Amino acid sequence: MKTLSFAAALVAVWGCVASAQDYPNKPITLIVPFPAGGPTDTIARIMAEHMKTTLGQPILVETVTGAGATIGVGRVVSAPADGYTISIGNWTSHVGSPSLYPVQWNPVNDLEAIARLPVSSLMIVGRENLPAKDARELIAWLKANPDKASAASVGAGSGAHVCGLYFGQKTETKFQFVFYRGGAPAMQDMLAQTIDIMCAEASQTVAHVRANKIKAFAVMGTKRFSALPDVPTMAEMGISGMDISFWHGLWAPKGTPKEIVAKLNAAVIKALDDPVVQQRVTALGMSIPSKAELTPQALHDFHKAELDKWWPLIKSYGIKVN
Repeated sequence: MKTLSFAAALVAVWGCVASAQDYPNKPITLIVPFPAGGPTDTIARIMAEHMKTTLGQPILVETVTGAGATIGVGRVVSAPADGYTISIGNWTSHVGSPSLYPVQWNPVNDLEAIARLPVSSLMIVGRENLPAKDARELIAWLKANPDKASAASVGAGSGAHVCGLYFGQKTETKFQFVFYRGGAPAMQDMLAQTIDIMCAEASQTVAHVRANKIKAFAVMGTKRFSALPDVPTMAEMGISGMDISFWHGLWAPKGTPKEIVAKLNAAVIKALDDPVVQQRVTALGMSIPSKAELTPQALHDFHKAELDKWWPLIKSYGIKVN
């Protein structure tokens, strides 16, 4: 019996090795846990277009929304660990939402990190006809109208939500949140001037700010946003400590063979080395992480550090989800 068990184990191991060597031999599904048209969906499609050439198989981008992006992430957590179902995600899907929704998985422990992807900033923006001209005037206006202003948020516990709470806490202002399923519909209402302010992913705002369709008040980071260099940081406005970035990553189900993870990682690095991809990423107002930040271990370590930093703060806000 022991001999048979050992033989069966060897067959299983050899099967995994052979499968990893042949990978990929069919299309790969890339889950986007947000609505189509938002910045994460855009990055997913840019990466998929290039990676399919490197890997030799189509990469099918599928949006799976709901429950603060945890439905889409959960689908990847429960998928076979064979590299054919992977997920792109960001701060909201892999930090904020898992701290609030009743999920049975941990975003670091139950996923296999592949690589970090382009990163952007979060920025305080407002409707074009707001009376405030800059961040100081915005803060004064909010203080003069407590709980009257509306702030768009991409779901409870999202980057936009926590950023907004953080902004309100630091500036001692109060406003009412309106929750959306994704960044694209939130921005549509901002452009329609039915929402007052939003802590938005900066690359999503560039075209609208340049066209004078919305106002950009401040960057929630330690340095200015390269695509809109005239917009000051909150630190320049005299409010320190407001640093929250809008980063992306790529993950596979836990237990995915290291050889498969390595192939996916290599395809990411090759894509981000391509001048055409770099140009498209830059046009979005995003930046590409350094080579040292692109390894699976680097994403794992960075991701864990983000959870350690933000989960206690999120809990302190007492955020409730429906």
